[in-house]
Amino acid sequence: MALKYMSGFGNSFETEALPGALPVGRNSPQKVNYGLYAEQLSGSPFTAPQSTNQRTWFYRIRPSVRHTARFEKIDCGAIRTAPAREDTDLPIGQLRWSPTPIPKRQQTFVTGLLTVTTAGDAEAQSGMAAHVLLITKSMEREHFFNADGEMLIVAQQGKLRFVTEFGVIEIEPGEICVIPRGVIFRCELMGGPARGYVCENYGGAFMLPDRGPIGANCLANARDFLTPVAAYEDVEKACTLYVKWGGEMFRTKLPHSPIDVVGWHGNYYPYKYDLRRFSPVGALLYDHPDPSIYTVLTSPSDTPGTANIDLVIFPERWAVAENTFRPPWYHRNLMSEFMGLVYGVYDAKPEGFVPGGMSLHNQMMPHGPDSEAFEHASNVELKPLKLTNTLAFMFETRFRQRVTRYAAELPTRQDDYVDCWKGLKKHFNPRQRDPNKPPRAATRSKKSRK
Repeated sequence: MALKYMSGFGNSFETEALPGALPVGRNSPQKVNYGLYAEQLSGSPFTAPQSTNQRTWFYRIRPSVRHTARFEKIDCGAIRTAPAREDTDLPIGQLRWSPTPIPKRQQTFVTGLLTVTTAGDAEAQSGMAAHVLLITKSMEREHFFNADGEMLIVAQQGKLRFVTEFGVIEIEPGEICVIPRGVIFRCELMGGPARGYVCENYGGAFMLPDRGPIGANCLANARDFLTPVAAYEDVEKACTLYVKWGGEMFRTKLPHSPIDVVGWHGNYYPYKYDLRRFSPVGALLYDHPDPSIYTVLTSPSDTPGTANIDLVIFPERWAVAENTFRPPWYHRNLMSEFMGLVYGVYDAKPEGFVPGGMSLHNQMMPHGPDSEAFEHASNVELKPLKLTNTLAFMFETRFRQRVTRYAAELPTRQDDYVDCWKGLKKHFNPRQRDPNKPPRAATRSKKSRK
């Protein structure tokens, strides 16, 4: 049976799994219907401006204070939190990894979250971490919440179900799920093992970017974001709650399920989005815009126009520009770019960058098309071309992304990645102004006569 969702980004929603679970005209009545408890979850300071103030009212079987007990600190595994400056022998430079194999051992969402890079400072609520996600086992009577940041999950292989306090979300490759900080959930497999990418956002919540001159439409449209309807469990069985807090991992034992919200209303909630519904905007005559034109979501910083994080995608699209080098141009960037490929071929890297792989082009590290892509794009006949069956993404941040020891020592790291540019030839010829015409003959100076 297909799940039900509510449509819209940033809306204030209300939903109830039992009729009359939501109070009318007030948030905290003396007695709530069905013997429920009223509780508020705040995703922003109480005094945040109205445009950024986020909160939700829960009506649940037990308040959250009954979903915690005495915590014990446990090993973080391969999870790291910024600032994490682990000693590695890895020098600066462009980096790329082949797909990380899905292991045969049992790994849940918590144990299969493996940090590749960290950036910024979680304590200062700025920056991010990029993780690869490898899951072979559903969480069974296990739950998790992250107090350090919201989590943006990009499915790459396999389907995932997130059973949250707010309801149930399912995603497949091509879709993303965003779970705000503090939200309790468990992750279940829908079939075989799964692989994905996770951006852990320590800063301000993801929002839609300002479109500026584009206007009200295109890019990611608000109506395509989906939020779950209320669904609860009344389960009196022992379970474990894991918490990521201050870069450390903790756990506590509970005698019942914490997924017990019967109704809720507010604007702080998890949601999903199908990246295939993104409406690209591009150049129709010549050149092409900056990759920021493909921004799906952004986490703003305190510097206007400089993102804490941008989620940028490179989806199916038409290339029609005339007399134009169509792949991304060579560049160096203030921002640091972590890329992944969900499926298909990325036009700037037809070889070596494959689905499930990842790359890192850090702050001011030059990058661009490999030599094969350059030669092809420089000489191909320019006709309208549709790039099909392709979806790449980028977690872009203003902070340097520091590689973890786990990522530095991965056997999938391509030591020869930098060699993909070795084939770029010198084409400079001062006697050939027009590259489409043969070079003019060299002229010899006449000796002066006495």
